[in-house]
Amino acid sequence: MKGFAGFPAGKQPSVPLPELFFTELLPEMDQLGELKLTLHVFWLLVRWEGKKGGRPCVSYEELTADRRLLDGLASPGLSPEEALRDALERGVARGTLLRVTQAGSQASVGGSDWYFANTEKGRQAVDDLLAGKWTPGEPGKPLLLQAHRPNIFVLYEQNIGPLAPLLAEQLQEAEKDYPASWIEDAFKEAAELNKRSWRYVQRILERWATEGRDATARRGDERERRRSIVGEYADYIEH
Repeated sequence: MKGFAGFPAGKQPSVPLPELFFTELLPEMDQLGELKLTLHVFWLLVRWEGKKGGRPCVSYEELTADRRLLDGLASPGLSPEEALRDALERGVARGTLLRVTQAGSQASVGGSDWYFANTEKGRQAVDDLLAGKWTPGEPGKPLLLQAHRPNIFVLYEQNIGPLAPLLAEQLQEAEKDYPASWIEDAFKEAAELNKRSWRYVQRILERWATEGRDATARRGDERERRRSIVGEYADYIEH
């Protein structure tokens, strides 16, 4: 093992990481390649932000050309490129990274993938990219893009637990019936309310389909407003 001489004195460039990385992501990561890749991508994104004309994503081609990264991902039985693809798939499936692919390309071979951190800034950049507001490629060159989201089985295991075989068919049917963004948001809402069951997620999706997401959100806002009013005047009500 190569020794480390320690960080030199004086101010050093730093790479900020969200606290949730340490409290939620790190305890769940059980594969070293995924951890190394995730940290490396955050570092690259910070470097890009500091450059003129920097962009909020890194390309597959840039990652495959990064010898420092590939050497660090070396794994028995896998080539450096295979180890990189495995780490990328894990990062996308977990939801740490967002991937945008040029339609009609084979990302793992052709290198037409772009990777973003799943942060507010990264999500906004993906939305703007898909809306045609900017392009990471050559200016003026049209791109047909699609965003890759975790599939419903990954979302279930991440938010609820191990997948029971009897539920697989129900999940597949839901994936056909509802948009991917709805499914992802429904799992998120259930987790935030600590209602970690597929039946609860299913009820959220059914309500959105019946009432519309905007109407449901407005109803929730109204309930919250009423609870706030009751809380403010609780003392008066009691007396």
